[in-house]
Amino acid sequence: MNYTRTISSYALIPGLLLLAACSGGGHPEAEGNPDTPVTVRVATPSGNMPEAVMASGQVEAIQTAAISTRVMGTITRIYVKVGDKVNKGQVLATISSQDLSAKRAQVDARIAGAKADLENARKDYDRFTALYGRQSATASELDNATLRYNAAKSNLDASQQMRNEVDASLTYTRLVAPFAGIVTQKLADEGSMASPGTPLLMVEQTNLLQVSATVGESDISRIRTGDKAQVEIKSTGIHTEGILTQISESSAATGGQYLVKISIPSKSQKDLYSGMYVNVWVPVKNKGDASNASQVPDSGNGAILIPVSALVRNDQLTGIYTISSAHTALLRWVRTGKTVGDRIEILSGLGQDEPFILHANGKLYNGVPIRQQ
Repeated sequence: MNYTRTISSYALIPGLLLLAACSGGGHPEAEGNPDTPVTVRVATPSGNMPEAVMASGQVEAIQTAAISTRVMGTITRIYVKVGDKVNKGQVLATISSQDLSAKRAQVDARIAGAKADLENARKDYDRFTALYGRQSATASELDNATLRYNAAKSNLDASQQMRNEVDASLTYTRLVAPFAGIVTQKLADEGSMASPGTPLLMVEQTNLLQVSATVGESDISRIRTGDKAQVEIKSTGIHTEGILTQISESSAATGGQYLVKISIPSKSQKDLYSGMYVNVWVPVKNKGDASNASQVPDSGNGAILIPVSALVRNDQLTGIYTISSAHTALLRWVRTGKTVGDRIEILSGLGQDEPFILHANGKLYNGVPIRQQ
């Protein structure tokens, strides 16, 4: 009986092995035909990293406006919200104006009275002028009529200037957009009290962006307006080239850092938003003292540069595919350094002259055969 049970158990082993082979427990790398090579393009690191000034900053709108009022009153209506696009001259908010309207009515009444006084003074002046010409009025009487006439004119002018002041204040009860842009901040709500000079809304231009960065005092003398700058958007990895347009000559208000502005080409502004963090790299043409710039070692000192697009990222790890002795893909983790344009420095994990896979026409994984173009 035991002998028969043992033979039956051995007979089940091939079936179990077949079932295990058909299950999906293998690695993804084993899917497909492992003998089919992947066509790749291979490159070797470059080591010519010129001296450069490195900086960091943010994308910002070239023109930003804080919308505020010059009068105190209750906010009766806010017509926009954050993210709304607005046109130049569009009404954004209104402030209560009952007191100003009442003041304007008072000024209008004063103007009407001043006009009546002026008309009476003018008639007296004309009459006494005619009488004086016929020697029927004294010079003193003519002088008094002239003074009353001039005083009436001055009173009317003052009343009209008061009306202009009230009208100017009334214009600040209707807050309008100074240019076409987008509402980026809403700092007050309807029913709140608006104070003179306190911003209620922030509006930024959306089609004109630039980079604002800070440069240390040891590097500021090495760059000039008009220099080309490589800009990398940290969040997206986008690289573009800009032009240094402004360089501040004072760091008194910026803690020892000098503010610089870099223009961004309009074609590169798609998918960019104000506030994005950037890295800036400005090549330095004149070598000078190497200690006065953020210099990356050149090829003689072992700098290893590869295109950023060749990197493989997995969570917090960064790697690159190299070529094994069996002519298969081999993923190797590396440690990266500074980014220079569309290239990045490899600090460890890749040799100076060691080839790596720049581009593949298929899926790469450890051990897949490769064929160079």
